[in-house]
Amino acid sequence: MRKFFSFVKIEHTLFSLPLVYSGVLLASKDSAPGFGILILVLTAATGARTVAFALNRIIDRHIDGRNPRTATRDLPSGRMTMWEASWVMVTGLSLYFGSAYLLSDFCFYMSPIPLAIFIIYPTMKRYTPLSHFGVGLGLAMGPLGGWFAVSPSFDNLLAPTLLSLFTLFWVAGFDIIYSTLDEEFDRKESLYSFPARFGKERALRYSAYLHLVAFGLLVVLFFYSVFSLLALPLLLFTGYLLYLEQKKADDVELAFFRINAVAGFSVFAMVIIGVWL
Repeated sequence: MRKFFSFVKIEHTLFSLPLVYSGVLLASKDSAPGFGILILVLTAATGARTVAFALNRIIDRHIDGRNPRTATRDLPSGRMTMWEASWVMVTGLSLYFGSAYLLSDFCFYMSPIPLAIFIIYPTMKRYTPLSHFGVGLGLAMGPLGGWFAVSPSFDNLLAPTLLSLFTLFWVAGFDIIYSTLDEEFDRKESLYSFPARFGKERALRYSAYLHLVAFGLLVVLFFYSVFSLLALPLLLFTGYLLYLEQKKADDVELAFFRINAVAGFSVFAMVIIGVWL
């Protein structure tokens, strides 16, 4: 189990689940979602997350093996075989598709779309610096998925779309910060990332712009769908966390893993208060 959790980085679920359930809450203004839906959303999100990370690790295993920072990961180090990694991915697929099927026919028919993104985005850094947006797009499917679990149609999509766009720019911004760890390696391997393409200082400036856009989208969502004076401090706190992430960008452990996790839950709390209080 330790090997499995290490392979799929289960702790990174802290970035995605609060946004997924924020989508659920936005779709549940008129009535609380049933317990069964909440559980199926959890299993669907866990399955999708498992597939995304397994694909990423499988596709990048040779690059990871050449990078001193990632050479100790499970596949390049030999702690996990390709056969085991493939079974992890198949298990995630089964959990994801099964949960989508039980949620609704609509969710099941839509379920291949995120998978296409999960397959494409790990390859993007080989030919475009827009790979950071591929990561963001993958996580941005979460709020829409949460919305569709409760409201399986294309009606009234502005609120979840705003939340998904916030997620896209937020994740792309912090993925640029994370990629500063591999600036020299990416340049040596002719891999595309903002730090390798533009240099660290300029890349971090672009990351700050993306987080500014993300906060702007969150403000629009707040006034469109979440508006509540009780929730306003959490909106401002989220903005402060994005600012703090930029100020602490040199400490990637703090900026990427800790501040981001708090930011996701801050948005979730803002939506809870705005929708239910």
